[in-house]
Amino acid sequence: MPVPLYEAKAEFFRMLGHPVRIRVLELLQDGPKPVRELLAAIEVEPSNLSQQLAVLRRSGIVTATRTGSTVIYELAGGDVAELLAAARRILTSLLTGRQDLLDELHAAEPVR
Repeated sequence: MPVPLYEAKAEFFRMLGHPVRIRVLELLQDGPKPVRELLAAIEVEPSNLSQQLAVLRRSGIVTATRTGSTVIYELAGGDVAELLAAARRILTSLLTGRQDLLDELHAAEPVR
């Protein structure tokens, strides 16, 4: 029996649900990068980065090519960059709304 679309979407968002994976995707928006550059920019243990890259690779959201001993990762398509930009806009909107509420709460606090 085929997986319903909403379940496939939920699985996709679960796959994205790790800070290191999001950071990798952000870095790859600027173009392909070797693992050593990703490691320097993210500052996690190599085994952790390797594990997160494997998840992204298995999902098909990134591709990897080997040149000698260097492995270079890149986004599989431009839609990922659009998704990250949309997430940034949504997050900005949510945080802006919270700041407005916080300002309102502070203004309403009684002076002691």
